Amino acid sequence: MMIEIERKFLVLSEAYKKASKKHTRIVQGFLSTDPERTVRVRVKGTKGFLTIKGMSNNTGTSRFEWEKEIDLAEAEALLKLCKKGVIDKCRYEIKVGKHTYEVDEFFGHNKGLVVAEIELQTENESFQKPQWLGKEVTGEVKYYNAQLSTTPFCEW
Repeated sequence: MMIEIERKFLVLSEAYKKASKKHTRIVQGFLSTDPERTVRVRVKGTKGFLTIKGMSNNTGTSRFEWEKEIDLAEAEALLKLCKKGVIDKCRYEIKVGKHTYEVDEFFGHNKGLVVAEIELQTENESFQKPQWLGKEVTGEVKYYNAQLSTTPFCEW
């Protein structure tokens, strides 16, 4: 089974930018924002992806995820079919210990929001927390990208 185990945090400062070795612009939209089956189209740099995510477990840490790389032109065409509220962000990758944090700096209607995610092998796996890592928001639905597409940060 394709289960994603992930924890999410707010970010306290821009120190992550200095620690980042790689960053990529991401534009993504949603064909479905149904919590039981979210369907996302993403253009990440020069690549396209189609992703289906299932419902999160009780803690919001784990859920089914299926992702397939698709042709860039197909992804761009599918973005035009997506629901209103396309997400535009820059993703920074920062290696901390044996894990990689993905920090998303949002633009557009979500400008000002910066969220860090870390993928784990198990829900209770330990990991290093850098100084720029803030409050944990794992399982808080308003921070899900699908939710940010319908109720952006500027409306909170």
